[in-house]
Amino acid sequence: MRLPFPSSGELNCLRFLTVNTMAKVRVTQIRSTIKRPKDQKATIVALGLGKINRTVEVEATPQVLGMINKVSHLVKTEEA
Repeated sequence: MRLPFPSSGELNCLRFLTVNTMAKVRVTQIRSTIKRPKDQKATIVALGLGKINRTVEVEATPQVLGMINKVSHLVKTEEA
């Protein structure tokens, strides 16, 4: 009799698929953080940016998308 719950092998496969199929976003800083509020500067640093024309590729989680939205006037985004 088969249990309704997936086996550990199936769980590992599902975990692998959900982790590795997460969408990526390429974020490029296009404006300076001079004369910007501290929270915007901290958000830029948390995204891995800090200099103009620096680009990072991050996973499109809700947290990261919120950070990008907060500093959208300082960065350019595109799908990776």
